[in-house]
Amino acid sequence: MKLGVLPPFAAGVITDPVYVKEFAQAVESAGAESLWTVEHVVVAEHYEPLYPYSSDGRMPGPGTGVVMPDPLHLLTFVAAHTSALRLGTSVVVAAFHSAALLAKRCATIDALSGGRLLLGVGIGWQKEEYAAVGVPYADRGRRLDEVIDAMRALWGPGPSTFEGRYQAFRDVHCDTKPVQPGGVPIIIGGNSEAAARRAGVRGNGWFPYVIAPDLFRQRADLVRRTAEEAGRNPDAIEITVWPGSFAPAGTFDLNLVRSYVAAGARRLVVAAHESSSIDPSEVARFLRRYQDDVIARVAPSGKV
Repeated sequence: MKLGVLPPFAAGVITDPVYVKEFAQAVESAGAESLWTVEHVVVAEHYEPLYPYSSDGRMPGPGTGVVMPDPLHLLTFVAAHTSALRLGTSVVVAAFHSAALLAKRCATIDALSGGRLLLGVGIGWQKEEYAAVGVPYADRGRRLDEVIDAMRALWGPGPSTFEGRYQAFRDVHCDTKPVQPGGVPIIIGGNSEAAARRAGVRGNGWFPYVIAPDLFRQRADLVRRTAEEAGRNPDAIEITVWPGSFAPAGTFDLNLVRSYVAAGARRLVVAAHESSSIDPSEVARFLRRYQDDVIARVAPSGKV
């Protein structure tokens, strides 16, 4: 059972190099396997309330002190100050990225970090953000599929060719390759049926974010069933879940966490704010407690 952590995305903290270095080193020394970042290129002042993880369609953002620096640049900094901590995105909104540019950036990070990148990708939800980066909001699911497939083509031996509606190139070389066999693992984000199917067909992993245990079980079954239908090994798709995103007071609720683990979760994520502190030493203490009081009790036999 693996343990991931989300840092505090707080103004004056997440862009402070001294703090980020200390935080990353503290959580690594405390036994965390991975650190996860998020992407919003911009957040509109007045956006259509389509955020899928709240009842009112609104997200934490401007005016609340939440700050989201570029996820890959942040992870590059973290990589330079750690040696084993895996580097995850949850998620890069890959549907509005160029596959060639994203593939090159990710390959570079993976190479320089010694093969530690975990690329979580998603379609996003904010129409105004798509407009700001100059990409149509419509058909973003297909755009995401093409970015995934095109990146994998570029990470191959080359010359690479890909012909899609939104991504296309012929006989090109991406001269920097990931060091992980098969390329950077791609983790599909989202709790929808479409996201679960995408994980089964294309993903190395699935990270649904906010999801109730019963729906998580249904979607995890769908991931596995879709993988089998696609001729893939369902056990090779690593499932990640953040219990606290669904139940903010349920961090140490063993029954809650067990329900996710029983349904197939093999990485549990916690957020720094669940420790009630942003102090790196306090967060590290919280992570050790979580490993002792939760992971050691819910992990499948021999999987800690």
